[in-house]
Amino acid sequence: MRSLRHFDLNLLLVFETLMHERHVTRAAETLHLSQPALSHALKRLRESLDDPLLVRTENGMQPTPRALALLPVVQQALAMLRQGLAPPAMFSPANSTRRFTLATTDYFEEVMYPLFLSQLLAYAPGISFSIELITPDVLSEGLEQRQIDMVVGLDSQSALPSGVIQTPWMDEELVCLVATHNGRVGDALDIAQFAQEPHVELADISGLRPSNIDSCLVQHGLTRRVISKNLNYIAAARVVALTEAIMTLPRQMAERFVAMLPVRLVEPPKELPALKMTLIQHGLYANDPANAWLHKVLVEFANDFRR
Repeated sequence: MRSLRHFDLNLLLVFETLMHERHVTRAAETLHLSQPALSHALKRLRESLDDPLLVRTENGMQPTPRALALLPVVQQALAMLRQGLAPPAMFSPANSTRRFTLATTDYFEEVMYPLFLSQLLAYAPGISFSIELITPDVLSEGLEQRQIDMVVGLDSQSALPSGVIQTPWMDEELVCLVATHNGRVGDALDIAQFAQEPHVELADISGLRPSNIDSCLVQHGLTRRVISKNLNYIAAARVVALTEAIMTLPRQMAERFVAMLPVRLVEPPKELPALKMTLIQHGLYANDPANAWLHKVLVEFANDFRR
């Protein structure tokens, strides 16, 4: 036999079928080949293995000892190939005990996550989640090393580490929050007054996100003064409640603070962009059945949440 490098591995399937059928015409039909094509393949097999393999007898085509010895080896090799090339098993949320780790924003964790989890547990009772902060390490290493399954809710980025996949997920309207005692600010702000007011904002611990608000102001020749950068929305909202500062945040988060703190909603300048949230995962695992399922249910949840 010539070296494996010169052997046509497609002939192994022909060999297995011939050994099963022991009839050229039936083997050709099984493989959806013409009889001449199958006969040519048998000729190549004989030449490659230097053995007739199948010999015509009074009892029909019979395998040679070489063919009989080779058959279990070929069957085992083909079985392993079929198993390896088969699509991965479907993810079964109803039977899974998988723990997913999500790196998320305050907004997702506070406004969406409780409802998201409660809906999933109705049909996937064994699934659980861990929630982590979005940090530079999460985006550069956590996703790649599968310490984090998905980053949920981060504002759209212009640049991300190589290998990660970012997809649009959900847009949310932004509003401003001010203390109820703030007499300088009315029910709405134009962009000039917006820039003049002191601001509270969230610190960007991801290390990647330029401020969309500051970028918008620069486009209009304006800047603002940020008096406090906080790690979470509730702390920032408490600062607003006790100062003359304003804060810009998603409407549904702001509405929660109106019910909790002495603050009120103010319509922001029309020039401010909406919050465009994304889903981020690593390309290494995007086709993993569990990750694909998680991505799918998050997209479906966002679509229902917007209605």
